Amino acid sequence: MPAHEGSRTYDAVIVGGGHNGLVAAAYLARAGRSVLVLERLGHTGGAAVSTRPFTGVDARLSRYSYLVSLLPRKIVRDLGLTFRVRGRTISSYTPVERAGRPTGLLVGGGERRTREAFARLTGGKDEYAAWQRFYGMTGRVAQRVFPTLTEPLPTRDELRGRIDDEDAWRALFEEPIGVTIEREFDDDLVRGVVLTDALIGTFADAHDPGLPQNRCFLYHVIGGGTGAWDVPVGGMGALTGALAAAARTAGATLATGYEAVRIDTDGQHAEVAYRTADGEGVVAARHVLVGASPHELAALTGDPRPEPAEGAQLKVNMLLKRLPALRDTAVDPREAFAGTFHVAEGYEQLAAAHAEAAAGRLPTAPPSEIYCHSLTDPSILGPDLVARGYQTLTLFGLHTPARLFTGDNDAVRRELLKSTLAQLDAHLAEPLVDCLATDADGRPCIEAKTPLDLERELRLPGGNIFHRALAWPYAHEDTGRWGVETRHANVVLCGAGAVRGGGVSGVPGHNAAMAVLERD
Repeated sequence: MPAHEGSRTYDAVIVGGGHNGLVAAAYLARAGRSVLVLERLGHTGGAAVSTRPFTGVDARLSRYSYLVSLLPRKIVRDLGLTFRVRGRTISSYTPVERAGRPTGLLVGGGERRTREAFARLTGGKDEYAAWQRFYGMTGRVAQRVFPTLTEPLPTRDELRGRIDDEDAWRALFEEPIGVTIEREFDDDLVRGVVLTDALIGTFADAHDPGLPQNRCFLYHVIGGGTGAWDVPVGGMGALTGALAAAARTAGATLATGYEAVRIDTDGQHAEVAYRTADGEGVVAARHVLVGASPHELAALTGDPRPEPAEGAQLKVNMLLKRLPALRDTAVDPREAFAGTFHVAEGYEQLAAAHAEAAAGRLPTAPPSEIYCHSLTDPSILGPDLVARGYQTLTLFGLHTPARLFTGDNDAVRRELLKSTLAQLDAHLAEPLVDCLATDADGRPCIEAKTPLDLERELRLPGGNIFHRALAWPYAHEDTGRWGVETRHANVVLCGAGAVRGGGVSGVPGHNAAMAVLERD
């Protein structure tokens, strides 16, 4: 940002150049507003970035966030983004040992194959029929709820009327998701597969009366109106690269290496103080949009800080020389790892892991889920790696709250990674370590991130990937018209901490821009 820019008043200053901040910048600039984005890091993208984490290895991995479900096609069309996603033909594979033999549940590859997989696991037709009924219900809810995310917030009664299904409303919005799962399904493994969508980044029991698990589940099954989780072509960095280009083309100024340190406002005019490696400065704005968490927003405005929401996940990135063979020889590893590969995620296993973590101990059998980006989109790998059959693996661990890492983050990370991979190895015909690629220095190509790592690297309070506990997608006390408003009339949230935030969606960025344009 040129030195003289500090004396200019912008229509909008956006704090944070993550994907939501870039969405807001592009919308406002396209509407003719002068826009400045202040990003603390040396690059834009926030948690939605692609990097080469392994020395001398031509593999660009989605280092933090990694799949796309909640990004509305409306935003892609409105902003003219050159960004694509690809669907996965396999939804999931969950290995298990029963009657002393390895088996599992493969969901996907067509209705016939899925039906046969359920029968092979459960010995009958009932569980698959229940699966169809349950996801038919969530699919209908998704079709009705997802379009509302880029509209002004409906009231609770309006959303209930739009869903127009009292059984679905009760199952998803009123009673713990565990009640519904236990009523609809009998098989422990099937129950666990269903429950996992309620626990991504959310430390909760299936029967938590506060229903954080229900809110998490809802956002995971409404994406795109279908609930499908797609692979970003080129990795997450392709999305934020396209957003940055769209914002710049529309006239927005993106200033990296600029850390906002204070926001002063009287509700009509604002000043944002920042610092850089070269010094400090102040820029004036009519509106300020904040992509940081509500916790960080309070620090910037001098308001009381809300209690940070606790993150509860382990993120592991790996590069393999080859996919490992499975003990369950009825399933091709290229299919098993193409969707979501569930590890130690039976229903009772998830309950046991939560209980152990709630008692302050690492889970004995840490649950996790894994997928291989490069099977669907090999473009993230250099041509030589593709020719040699290399593949990526992304692992996301559950029920590992930040409190478990506060004593010695490095030591606990190592212990957790070891036990997590041991759970995976129990279902493999060869140890995963034998399949790991090595970098230019001969080190295994594997890295792990705990909630405390995310807090340090991305300024996520408590390492929570949603910035705070997810909220129901309807209006409640003090939410405002768009769910982005704050107590300061010309300061809005445009990050994941807004109502209807969380995930890679661009929805808070869109809604913050709409709120600003309506106020002008």
